[in-house]
Amino acid sequence: MLRGRNLKLTEDPHRRLNALTNEWILVSPHRATRPWQGEIAKLPTTSEPSYDPSCYLCPGNLRAGGIRNPAYSSTFVFDNDFAALKSQTARARLDVDNMGLLVAEAEPGICRVICFSPRHDLTLATMGPKEIELVVRTWVEQFRELGELENINHVQIFENRGAMMGASNPHPHCQIWATSSIPEAPSKELAAQRSYLNSHARCLLCDYVALEQRQQVRLVYENSGFVALVPFWAVWPFEILICSRRHFASMNEFANDEVRSLSEILQRVTSTYDKVFGVPFPYSMGFHQSPTDGIDHPECHFHAHFYPPLLRSATIRKFMVGFEMLGTPQRDITAESAAERLRELTKP
Repeated sequence: MLRGRNLKLTEDPHRRLNALTNEWILVSPHRATRPWQGEIAKLPTTSEPSYDPSCYLCPGNLRAGGIRNPAYSSTFVFDNDFAALKSQTARARLDVDNMGLLVAEAEPGICRVICFSPRHDLTLATMGPKEIELVVRTWVEQFRELGELENINHVQIFENRGAMMGASNPHPHCQIWATSSIPEAPSKELAAQRSYLNSHARCLLCDYVALEQRQQVRLVYENSGFVALVPFWAVWPFEILICSRRHFASMNEFANDEVRSLSEILQRVTSTYDKVFGVPFPYSMGFHQSPTDGIDHPECHFHAHFYPPLLRSATIRKFMVGFEMLGTPQRDITAESAAERLRELTKP
């Protein structure tokens, strides 16, 4: 095998290892050398009103489940009217004929919705850092409250922005799913982080962020508390990973300055996304942090993932099909070129 210096990441087809999951991605840079080539079609956009009488998340309105919202003036949290999980679900396990082939387990849990603001027309991209701080503090409160419940071992905070990502309502909001089990994606990351800690006696993401800061090519934006970058192993065209500079495992360990820093970097990342194709940028975003299972997780490093689907314009998105569904995820646009594009757009 040729030595690494002979591998041209900007030209040669190659595989990249996702160190957080120990999975591979195929990169084919020769197929598309610049992420902004091709048609840049813009979707027609209409501005949202500050209040929508038909919105089931606006203050004072009736929700789809028949409950009326209070006239809230800041963030607003409620149990999802059509929750995917039920807290009263009794623990049970099924294994037909004890063969390990038809296996099911009951999954008790809680699903909540957090409205970021009473304003229907705002998003994280258009809210100010001070307004986002209120959202972050609500996340902290919810993570602590749900994580202390006996049957809850993992708290997943996530936002789906845009109809393309399945968001049924444009009102600024996110969801929390608190589960008895630890879901697949964070389980894989925890296993990789634990293995790295055991073999290197250091944190995987601490080392990774330090390496990215030395190389600079995939960094998008950074402040005193957090770093935003396009990960070396990114699958989605403009994927971003936000990592804390300081090593800590969950929101329970936030310092006040880190609340402010996270709010600022979230606003900068989301507003930069909106500049890529001149439209509100769809994405799924979520935080990965320590399980709430009562066990110490020194391997865990707090971080957030942004997974946006748009590829070449506001109307052209990446699909996981064919080889990607049956073989390995693949991308044409390199992480380095995507980071360069986003980094330029962070500038005033």
